[in-house]
Amino acid sequence: MRKFFDSNALWLSMLIGALGYKLFLPLAPTLPWLIFFMLFFTFCKVNPLDLRLHKWHWAVLFAQLFFSFATYILVIRLTGNAVLAQGLLMCFIMPTATAAPIIAGKLGGSIQNLTTFTLLSNFATAIIVPATFPLINPAADMTFLPAFLLILSRVAPLLLGPFFSAWLLRIGYNYYQRRKYLSASATRGLAAQRSYSDNGLTAEGGLKEFALPPRLAQTPFYLWVASIIVLSAVVTRTVIENIHYSLFIILWLLISSFFACLIQFGLGKLIGWCLPAASKGTDYQDVLINPAAAPTTMAGVSSITAGQAFGQKNTSLGVWMANTYLDPMASLGAAAYIIWQNIFNSVQLTIAAHKK
Repeated sequence: MRKFFDSNALWLSMLIGALGYKLFLPLAPTLPWLIFFMLFFTFCKVNPLDLRLHKWHWAVLFAQLFFSFATYILVIRLTGNAVLAQGLLMCFIMPTATAAPIIAGKLGGSIQNLTTFTLLSNFATAIIVPATFPLINPAADMTFLPAFLLILSRVAPLLLGPFFSAWLLRIGYNYYQRRKYLSASATRGLAAQRSYSDNGLTAEGGLKEFALPPRLAQTPFYLWVASIIVLSAVVTRTVIENIHYSLFIILWLLISSFFACLIQFGLGKLIGWCLPAASKGTDYQDVLINPAAAPTTMAGVSSITAGQAFGQKNTSLGVWMANTYLDPMASLGAAAYIIWQNIFNSVQLTIAAHKK
């Protein structure tokens, strides 16, 4: 039963949220808290000292920006329809989802490497959007610094808050264990020190580092499922409120967001495979951090990780940016994208479950 739920949780949560959207809409204010604790438990698995940039990070970021503006210019020239162009632009320019490391971890990707890119992608978006959106929509009352700070205010707390909370917990735990170990060594002698080691508080002559208890390992995923239910309710309301628009525009945004989703997941996987992380050192996900990644080559791990980095988007931020700075109808592109990315992730999780 648990295996079935883990494999199908995403599309089930989307369906529940869409069908019962009136019931779940009042829970929308809980989304920031769900995301905060989801990221907190995820970051507890990561040692911040192991976060570093790799070649595929820069390649994916360049591809994200290139496709964002190339598709916008192409659609404008072919159709002349600003809503269609802006809707497709949003599908590409949205930064990596804060929950992407969770899905990547379940698929066998590198939680550490994707955490690094999530931070990079969201802060890059906070710079690029205020710099370029006034050219796309001159009617928007938007200057760089206020817009940058506004976007950053929506991104930073949900990224840096849980990141530093998990880091402080790690530092505090390690400090407490070190003090306790040294105290036992000083007062009871070598025999007590060895006993302390035998009880699992030291490993190979050194203190055991902070690690998330195994029983909490799945907590971020279940919090993500809960947030998908609420987010699906919000997206359903957005679609219903805009249903009076042209059916052609709605269908075009649905279809184009589908292909944008496939392109980004596929190209991300290709970039990761061609530009894998350099070594298996501290970046490699061993059995204590992510058991699914341990038996895989770094090219395979990086392919999964970069695919999620490019394809899994922060759609809630995308909907907000479109409503705030572009034609509100363009937000349907971001709203439709959440459907396709979660269907794609569900398929990936199902395939991964059958391989076990």
